[in-house]
Amino acid sequence: MSLGLWPEKWSFFGPERVALVDGASGERWTYAELFRRSQHRAAWLRDACGVGPGDRVAWHLGNRLEFFEVLFACARLGAILLPINWRLAPPEVEWILSDARPRVVLDEERLAPVPEGPAPAVRAARVDEGTPALILYTSGTTGRPKGALLTHGSITANSLNTTIACDLRADDSTVTFTPLFHTGAVNVLSLPLLHRGGKVVLLPRFDPAAVLRCVEEERASILFGVPTTFELLAEDPAFARADLSSVRFALCGGAPCPLGLIHTYAARGVVFRQGYGLTEVGPNCFSLPPEDAVRKAGTVGRPVMHCEARIVDEQGRDVPPGEVGELWLRGPHVCAGYWENPEATAAALRDGWWATGDLFCVDEDGYYRVVGRKKEMFISGGENVYPAEVEQAILEHPGVRECAVIGVADLRWGEVGRAYVVPETLDPEELRGFLDGRLARYKIPKAFVPLRALPRNATGKVVRDALASLAGA
Repeated sequence: MSLGLWPEKWSFFGPERVALVDGASGERWTYAELFRRSQHRAAWLRDACGVGPGDRVAWHLGNRLEFFEVLFACARLGAILLPINWRLAPPEVEWILSDARPRVVLDEERLAPVPEGPAPAVRAARVDEGTPALILYTSGTTGRPKGALLTHGSITANSLNTTIACDLRADDSTVTFTPLFHTGAVNVLSLPLLHRGGKVVLLPRFDPAAVLRCVEEERASILFGVPTTFELLAEDPAFARADLSSVRFALCGGAPCPLGLIHTYAARGVVFRQGYGLTEVGPNCFSLPPEDAVRKAGTVGRPVMHCEARIVDEQGRDVPPGEVGELWLRGPHVCAGYWENPEATAAALRDGWWATGDLFCVDEDGYYRVVGRKKEMFISGGENVYPAEVEQAILEHPGVRECAVIGVADLRWGEVGRAYVVPETLDPEELRGFLDGRLARYKIPKAFVPLRALPRNATGKVVRDALASLAGA
């Protein structure tokens, strides 16, 4: 079904239900208002901007409610929304614009206000499951970013998977504070909740006090973030006294989650569930049941309903439980490839399976665990070392807030690990002693570099290429 029909359907089934809330100003849109505005926006894009089926519409603005009216307006027209990372430097933005060639770029000057009055009649364009609806450019930590083509079908399938895995209800709500040019902000909870008839509270940026305030005032029931944002929430003075009774659970993605953080939220009565996904697939691909959140802490659970997973070796053969291999995924939530990049698309597809480039293992109970990125693995003295495994062990230290491990050249061992840890007051020798007995000796980093903060890109991912140039290199 066309995404452009979602607001229309809910304007009939639940017109007075609140769809969107501006967490900063308090502005509220019902589903009827969202449909009215998306229809006006579709008419404006069509008549004033010449947008038609297949055209790209670039969004070069921050987090604001109008993003969703534009998204549904584009879907109504059969056009493709292109959210642009507003943190990029001008040359980086220009490269994406030259690659995607949008019909119009919406910024502060170009985004005309929606008029009052009844919604104009804009018929939904004929689309199918494979019709692109969004182009989300990957973060580009290694080379030029690629535009993942998310279709009407893949977005809907992700919403269905999320609804089943999280048991989403029409009375559920979330606070979205991650940037809307990232799949985490759009597809982890925002669109699944709008598909389900729930409520999305939008903040312009991450601010711990504002998030906790919105959780209380809007009775948010599900939260999504990355480990860093959940750490900062827990460190905010308001966390200890905040009313979190409405929160059914928290979803954490983007990086391995420290076990201590899971226990911190458990102490406040919040079930913590680690997830996994990527821009090109889902991004909701696994689910960890609430009853296993502590027992299977450190795993991402099992594949969601309409998702198949394999862990394979270099020859594409399934590996047995406990062994490490590359994760392949298949299902209707997989993207349609990369925008005008058949070589990259072909490199990712394996007989209908999407090769994620992520290393996983699965235990005897069928629970999957992230081991690391294939490109991040290094070999020390002939042994494979997976940085994510080492990072997880380091994060068990109560004094470590963040860490990242890379392999560096070594004359004796070929490569050895170097760990960058936050905060900078940590004692490297104390950390080394902490890991002795927790990890094999060859896995323990040979150097620990204390930092004030890890270098991250706009989507919150650690920029590992930048680590080697920091102190201790």
